[in-house]
Amino acid sequence: MTLRQAELRAAARAKELLPDAPAVARFVAGQLSDAGGFAGRDGQADLYFTHFALACLGALGTAPPSAVAAWLETFGNGDDLDFVHRCALVRCRAHLDLPASVAQRRAMLDALNRHRSADGGFDLAVRAPRGSAYACYLALGAHQDLGADLHDPRGLARCLAALRTPDGGYANWPDSPAGSVPATAAALLVLHAISEPADRAARNWLAAQASEDGGFRAAPVAPTADLLSTAVALHALAETGGVPSACREPALAFALGLRQPSGSFRGHPLDDRSDCEYTFYALLALGQLAGATGDEP
Repeated sequence: MTLRQAELRAAARAKELLPDAPAVARFVAGQLSDAGGFAGRDGQADLYFTHFALACLGALGTAPPSAVAAWLETFGNGDDLDFVHRCALVRCRAHLDLPASVAQRRAMLDALNRHRSADGGFDLAVRAPRGSAYACYLALGAHQDLGADLHDPRGLARCLAALRTPDGGYANWPDSPAGSVPATAAALLVLHAISEPADRAARNWLAAQASEDGGFRAAPVAPTADLLSTAVALHALAETGGVPSACREPALAFALGLRQPSGSFRGHPLDDRSDCEYTFYALLALGQLAGATGDEP
């Protein structure tokens, strides 16, 4: 199962806990711009937000608008895109099952691999000396979405080993004093996907980042929990052994507390807006909570 498929499988279970799943789909569909892509917070069509919108619709069993495919084709091979948006383009095409020619697929893979870092990982910058957990996750997912084997998958493990932090987590930069929840979640999911041994210490660190308000903070020093960190923490824990039982009810209350009357979700308690990205993270969080079974410690 690919990283994308695992996310969609989990997010699809969110319907079991949502008060009104059709309202979520209506909100997402309403973010479609005149250009054919889905809008970000600035109101403009954006590949990054489009991939979250398509993931929401896929998880909810709602067909995507036909205009999206034509809009995606305007980007060609993604030659003018940065690494994050190039990976988003690949992910969007995978959501729609858009075929790629041999030449197009090769061009996309060549562009991705220019971001291979000297330590065997991937970075947002081209030919960087060190990789990041975030870029490793995006690159592995993009290779999977293109149906391509990743050369030297052990290189990802070597890169991530250098991103371990003294407290047991992972960071996106070497020599960081403390871990971050998104980086640790990405590292755990990448290691799991390439069949590396489970990192129990990192799982324990991740579970310990649950805050008193029920969600997960991005880092131990973060002032409040947020939905992105909560979702990726729950997803990584669920996919690598299970969500601790003590986290479940508080996390559920936290996620549902960010729901808006429109059916969308805010990113954190102080956020006054919602978008397709955080709405997908809500589906991912709720889906993993719906699927949690047993009494994982």
